[in-house]
Amino acid sequence: MTELSTLQIRFNAPLILGFAMVSLAALVLDSLTRGAANRRLFSVYRCSLYDPLALVRFFTHVLGHTSIEHYMGNMLLLLLIGPSLEERYGAGVLAVCIAVTALVTGLVEFLFFPRHSLLGASGVIFMMIVLTSFTGAERGVIPVTLIVVTVLYLGREIVNGMTDKSNVSQLAHIVGGVCGLVLGYLLHIR
Repeated sequence: MTELSTLQIRFNAPLILGFAMVSLAALVLDSLTRGAANRRLFSVYRCSLYDPLALVRFFTHVLGHTSIEHYMGNMLLLLLIGPSLEERYGAGVLAVCIAVTALVTGLVEFLFFPRHSLLGASGVIFMMIVLTSFTGAERGVIPVTLIVVTVLYLGREIVNGMTDKSNVSQLAHIVGGVCGLVLGYLLHIR
């Protein structure tokens, strides 16, 4: 019984927990504004670059979600994968990885899909999935798990992109996965 009396709750992974909370606040704000918040702040779409929020949206689109189901799907994975990455690389490095992935997925959407909008953390999640595979990597050694994860996740998204007609942006998943590959490689060669 003495072991239970020493049980403590630790506030781990402040970046990941903060991301989840800010995303929840964005979802509530979007609900309160009947979709206006997602349109103005939390989605990337083709617009004039003179729009003062255009550049902001290249980063904030990863915070927006269309529904509680969309939010829960992304946040469960984020909260499962993110803390170990934050512990391994630190909050600062992981924040840069998230920002780079947000920017790259936002730019790809903006440049190549003028009739669509993009929101949600899926690209970031895919970056984290692939980046997690690098955590067991040693200098000069590529873990088989990295190859398997990359082939399975990116392969599935390529197939889904060719066959699925839903509103899910498989390209954001693929770009996020590629960001995870590049960032993981860069983090492990330094």
